[in-house]
Amino acid sequence: MADAGISEAANKLQDLKVTEGAAPADKPAKSPKAAKKAKKGGDMQLKLSPEPEFIHHRVQMFDELKAEYDAFVAAQPRVPIKLSLPDGRDMDGTAWETTPMDIAKSISKSLSERVVISQVDGVSWDLLRPLEQSCKLALLDFDDDEGKRVFWHSSAHVLGEASELHFGCHLCIGPPIEEGFFYEMALPEMANVEETSHEPLVKLAKAAIAEKQPFVRLVVSKENLLKMFKHNKYKQHIINDKIPDGTSTTVYRCGPLIDLCAGPHIPHTGKIKAFAVTKNSASYFLGNQENDSLQRIYGISFPEAKMMKEWQQFMEDAAKRDHRRIGTEQDLFFFHELSPGSCFFFPNGTKIYNKLMDLQKSEYRKRGFSEVITPNMYNTKLWDVSGHNINYAENMFGFEASKPVIIGNCPGHCLMFKQRDRSYRELPIRFADFGVLHRNEASGALTGLTRVRRFQQDDAHIFCTLAQLEGEMKGCLDFLQHIYGIFGFTFHLKLSTRPDKFLGEIETWDRVEKILADALNAFGHKWELNPGDGAFYGPKIDIVVSDALRRKFQCATIQLDAQLPERFELQYRTDSPENPYARPIIIHRAILGSIERMMAILAENYAGKWPFWLSPFQALVIPVAAPHFEYAEQVRQQLHDAGIDATVDLSDLTLNKKIRNGEIAHYNFIMVVGSDEAETQTVNLRNRDDVGSKGKGQVRPLTIVIEKLLALLASKSLTQDIQFE
Repeated sequence: MADAGISEAANKLQDLKVTEGAAPADKPAKSPKAAKKAKKGGDMQLKLSPEPEFIHHRVQMFDELKAEYDAFVAAQPRVPIKLSLPDGRDMDGTAWETTPMDIAKSISKSLSERVVISQVDGVSWDLLRPLEQSCKLALLDFDDDEGKRVFWHSSAHVLGEASELHFGCHLCIGPPIEEGFFYEMALPEMANVEETSHEPLVKLAKAAIAEKQPFVRLVVSKENLLKMFKHNKYKQHIINDKIPDGTSTTVYRCGPLIDLCAGPHIPHTGKIKAFAVTKNSASYFLGNQENDSLQRIYGISFPEAKMMKEWQQFMEDAAKRDHRRIGTEQDLFFFHELSPGSCFFFPNGTKIYNKLMDLQKSEYRKRGFSEVITPNMYNTKLWDVSGHNINYAENMFGFEASKPVIIGNCPGHCLMFKQRDRSYRELPIRFADFGVLHRNEASGALTGLTRVRRFQQDDAHIFCTLAQLEGEMKGCLDFLQHIYGIFGFTFHLKLSTRPDKFLGEIETWDRVEKILADALNAFGHKWELNPGDGAFYGPKIDIVVSDALRRKFQCATIQLDAQLPERFELQYRTDSPENPYARPIIIHRAILGSIERMMAILAENYAGKWPFWLSPFQALVIPVAAPHFEYAEQVRQQLHDAGIDATVDLSDLTLNKKIRNGEIAHYNFIMVVGSDEAETQTVNLRNRDDVGSKGKGQVRPLTIVIEKLLALLASKSLTQDIQFE
């Protein structure tokens, strides 16, 4: 679930269900509201007193099982092993005795202080867990993506510990996320989370950090797990759902917290040097609105205090660039409760929206794409054939009608291809479609333009032969490089391979995955493997862009599909007498992705200072005084007729106030006109990018200015550097 505001979340929590077993019946847990009444010295009571019984139960079971495991480890043979490091060095160790931390300390003290986690033969491994055999060993710090993930996962456990002690809650899941971590929990009756209740959580977390609580790993059977977490119905559900009978998994302990967890973790809580609780929101267990309401608390942490200060500054900068704020300030768009998740675009926002689509349409003409229009609604039989009903039914809208219908787009192009007999001479066929799409997002997941229910995307499907696939992939990658170059984005590529739920034969998947890998290698950009994250119908290339704040967004996608042609029985005539018909391959391709989401990303990337070609605020004409209104309107009209978005300010404000308002609104160019300009058919041109010009403009003939602006418009430049002779 996406974040709700803190006040909204607090209101939602009034409707939370009562959870059982938060404390013994004869020792009810004190709620934060009750704790406020027990303040001493102005400090809120930090811990429930007595602690919930389930904490003592877990610890007792853990200690008993840990003693058995320690005896098992002590009985293992200590034999010499070899450890191969990434730099080519080999180091000696002893099985069931030497730990990765021992190796880090033997290399250097600074490394042992910096290292977060290790990898043993490519698998993440606790630094204090003894190595069991010869292996390849890597030591990772916070700068490594896996190191960061483990660090934030461990910090989530610290937040979970604080939450249990403070609220007496039942924890659900606590994963790392792209920026930090969260923990979901079911609160006892009367408990509430408000911004003011973040402070005791931080205090308890810092106390746990100061204790340098070790993260202790223990393998536990399913039978014992069910006993250990008998008070927590959510953990019971996860155990029964995810762990087969007769098997086992791991739990980790830090301080009084023991949690079901695959790990690994940092050596101890003292590695965390900066910790903050950032926000909270309402959610549902397993993301299902039919399940219990929960509370989700978010946090962030770092191994150095200065990193927290840098992050806080980053968040301040990001808040100033928030597309929702820019959308309001610039009159771009709004949302309304009568159509949640569906954006209303004002004229200014519509100009940007249409310019993004026009950019793609102009490229379609150059690159051999044919635009088509397909329906929004289909009989559910279509989605049974395509496989969407099996994989995405929960995210699809449905209507009760004489026959069931669902909103969508993708398989419509398959119907279009199949409408008549096709020859190999027609291929490749490139269908492009800006059809309106809908996705049944949960109300709590809606977030400005980035998560909506109604959207458009630059959707396209290429039907081609296997022999044409390499060339088409090259064209797709060249297309995205061109568009992202216009925006000024850098990007990196990921190849997402066969998921657990897939259609088709493994041999087909292996073949097309290799074709994608070869195309990426030929493209020349660095790329990485993203195993198991492909679509159900085929592997894909995901393109992750980085904006001005170095934030990452996944927008474009290129997906191969050999399954839909099979399911829709698509075919084309070949030139082979032995095999007169063959199946095409489909390439699903989007460059911008959702136009709404791309607009949000661009608004934040440019901080509302749109490049001239995309801006709805290209020119503002300001008359010096009322006698110059007529000429100012003439200038605006000539700009408009030339295809430039221009506005004239005919208000009663002073000249300086008008100019200042134009600067605040981020107009690309401001043109001031008075008697001299009217007489000579000129304008006093001020460029938004001319920093340090002290408000002085250049007086130039209007015809020349229009000529220069049209050239700038055509160039789609990110700068406004126009030169006059």
